Amino acid sequence: MRLTVIGCSGSTSGPASPSSCYLVQAEGPDGFGGTRTWSVVLDLGSGAFGGLLEHVEPAEIDAVALTHLHADHVVDVAGLHVYLRYHPQGPRGPVRVLGPEGTDERIRDLVMAGDDEPVTEQLAIEEWPPGGAVQVGPLRLEAAAVRHPVPAVGIRVTGPREGVGDAGDAVLLYTGDTDSCPGVEALADGADVLLAEAAFEENRESVRGIHLTGRRAGELAQGRAGRLVLTHLPPWTRPEVVRAEAEAVFDGPIDMAEPGATWEL
Repeated sequence: MRLTVIGCSGSTSGPASPSSCYLVQAEGPDGFGGTRTWSVVLDLGSGAFGGLLEHVEPAEIDAVALTHLHADHVVDVAGLHVYLRYHPQGPRGPVRVLGPEGTDERIRDLVMAGDDEPVTEQLAIEEWPPGGAVQVGPLRLEAAAVRHPVPAVGIRVTGPREGVGDAGDAVLLYTGDTDSCPGVEALADGADVLLAEAAFEENRESVRGIHLTGRRAGELAQGRAGRLVLTHLPPWTRPEVVRAEAEAVFDGPIDMAEPGATWEL
């Protein structure tokens, strides 16, 4: 299983990165006796669709999994829709889109679809099922509610371990946007990589229930995850500050997300 960062800026696109978007891929059976690459996109925020084109043909995306419906996580679904509907070689799709309650209405607003205009030919939109577990080829996606001002989930992805025979599956946990909470703690247990947002700084924001700090991301990783990747930093958040906060409480390896960075799990 491979994780590639497409966009990692938080709250808005930044000077060096689009907003939240991550590509998870794994090799698995194609259903016809062979194998192929399966691709899942975690969030598709502002400016991210252009970067995604460098890594995957959009019509070959197996699922777009949305953590919540804020613009910096969902708005470029409109770009995906345009690509699939108006491609000069003819309409493509549909691409499966998973999201929280209200996803269909949100996407219809983004693509400016009229009441009688279907989007299902390009986007097969569905809400996360009860229990939040979905199988996409060799990848198992588990979503659980996390702590944010709007309905939001974290996503745990389980898939084949890269280059290893029967050593068990690899686990990635993507927090989405959340403050510390039991839901994200349960998802993080046993993760090889914890992809954790860290939009806030400890000595700058005192409000709770919105985002993690570097320290709170480190506390989430400690004793639960093998590696911590800090992401979703707005342009005004200092990477050196959140990294230092995480290092003070997490004794494993820490990376800062940047577009194009890849991890083999």
